[in-house]
Amino acid sequence: MPLYKTITVDESTNVLIWKIEESYESLCQGIELTQHCQNRVDNMKSDMHRRGFMSVRHLLAVYGYTDHDLYYDEFGKPHLNDGKQISISHSYEYAGIIISDKLVGIDIEKQREKIQRIAHKFVNNFEAGYVEQNDSEKTRFLTIIWGAKESLYKLYATAGLSFEEHIFISPFELEYPFVFGAIGHNDTISHYDLSFIEFEGFTCVYALPATE
Repeated sequence: MPLYKTITVDESTNVLIWKIEESYESLCQGIELTQHCQNRVDNMKSDMHRRGFMSVRHLLAVYGYTDHDLYYDEFGKPHLNDGKQISISHSYEYAGIIISDKLVGIDIEKQREKIQRIAHKFVNNFEAGYVEQNDSEKTRFLTIIWGAKESLYKLYATAGLSFEEHIFISPFELEYPFVFGAIGHNDTISHYDLSFIEFEGFTCVYALPATE
């Protein structure tokens, strides 16, 4: 069972990361999908996507959940029937979930240099300034910013939210894996605490509402 990493964030919040090494057929064993989710996975063209999808169901099982405990709202945001908050991500050979009593978001990304070519689509001028000051590690910085914004986008789950215009990430250091973020949208500003971890060329960022 390749449960790669378990992170206890606080007494009600846990992160689980799975390293996807099994075949799709192996991952299907012991997992019963809802008809909706079975249709989804049957229509996936990528074997890696199918394996990522099933790995998430194994992560759910670690905490005693099945696919039948999970549902999605009109924005595509996942929810658990018992009222717990959940967020899901998978990228290549890693999948992850975060479960909490609080609003949460998680994102896993492979560190790839091509992110530098699309940075202008999600980085605002303020963020670009401190990224440029760390040019030798630009790919890592940009991957963390993207992951932070993606996790906040999942947490906020509101139509019309722009990575560049509405989500702001404070300066941070690679050696100190904590980031502060804010969302300014519809005349309100909300603040968030984010953490990141890096492993085997991947970055995982997870977000919760800021503590007072």
